[in-house]
Amino acid sequence: MRFASMKFRTCVFPSIIALIAIFMTLGVQAQETRYSAYHDYRTVTVAEGLVRPWSLAFLPGGEILVTEKPGRLRIIRDGVLVEQPVSGLPEIFAEGQGGLLDVVPHPEYASNGLIYLSYSKPLENDESTTAVVRGRLEGDRLTGLEQVFEAQTRGRGHYGCRLAFDGQGHLFITIGDRQASPSGDLESHPAQDLANHHGVVVRLNEDGSVPDDNPFVGQEGALPEIWSYGHRNAQGMVIDRENGHVWITEHGPQGGDELDLIEPGANYGWPVIGYGVNYRSGSAIHQATHRDGMVQPEKIWVPSIGVSGLALYNGDAFPHWRGHLLAGGLSGQRITLLELDGREVVREETLVQGIGRVRDVRVGPDGFIYIAIDGRDGNETPIVRLEPVERRELAQ
Repeated sequence: MRFASMKFRTCVFPSIIALIAIFMTLGVQAQETRYSAYHDYRTVTVAEGLVRPWSLAFLPGGEILVTEKPGRLRIIRDGVLVEQPVSGLPEIFAEGQGGLLDVVPHPEYASNGLIYLSYSKPLENDESTTAVVRGRLEGDRLTGLEQVFEAQTRGRGHYGCRLAFDGQGHLFITIGDRQASPSGDLESHPAQDLANHHGVVVRLNEDGSVPDDNPFVGQEGALPEIWSYGHRNAQGMVIDRENGHVWITEHGPQGGDELDLIEPGANYGWPVIGYGVNYRSGSAIHQATHRDGMVQPEKIWVPSIGVSGLALYNGDAFPHWRGHLLAGGLSGQRITLLELDGREVVREETLVQGIGRVRDVRVGPDGFIYIAIDGRDGNETPIVRLEPVERRELAQ
């Protein structure tokens, strides 16, 4: 037994050394191993030195784009964060909750080179709103910039700003309620008014024009871009292209974060119905938790986890997670794995709890799960990824 043990070590040590060398070559750093019901995994640092990363996206050539909330678009190239940010961005209102937010390549990026960015756009009188632009990345500069959408909103925060393509020629955008207050009863809240973009999901053609089959096209007093309304602040969105399901996660107030399945023309109730309460005081906000004509969430989190980025796992690295949602949590400092049966959440599991404020979660082309960690204090934070660990590897 003693001789066998020595032989085992002789075989394994070179493998470990080789593995470390590979990590160093790729610019990643292995961290601790964690365990789940179906897959064991390790967290690996992909790149460091980012300030408040908000979103990340993958390009066909292997580069990773990362938005930094203070107003910078960064590139991770060959495992290294490029020192200089991408130039050519629009003027950005980088105050409070505002900044450079989502980044998504066009589904046909390989042929057209288009990148879409959402951000808080400065307006007169120190106001701001949610806007979306697109352009082409030439070298490390964004060129041919054109505005695709500008929301008719005003307010302090709650920009929303998640972007997603459905693969059918449409771009979906989440717009927050901008922390607006009702002028009278809760039904008068701007998120219940179709004449503005407060608290809505928008659906556009990829060039920014309005599809003819949007639910409020031709309705007097309603903006035709609106796909659904009655939202608070959706900062996670993903579209399942196999069945067309549009999933969002939206922040509740104190308690009451939601996972919603979005239907055209539907009213999701904010602030008339919900499950949260006022911050600090804990006093009631909503009239009820249910009302006819207002859609219930598929899941709520009480207490809140501070829902943010949302992904649908469709890779090969974690086969038992295919078709599951991955919901990031800011205050919860976690990812929640949600198993679906149609539109019903049938099981959930917490992954990487305590990792830091998860602002975005994406599935890479390699099937690994990439996470943007947001350091609220402005300290530099990394992009990390989850990689599978085989149980036989753990046994060694």
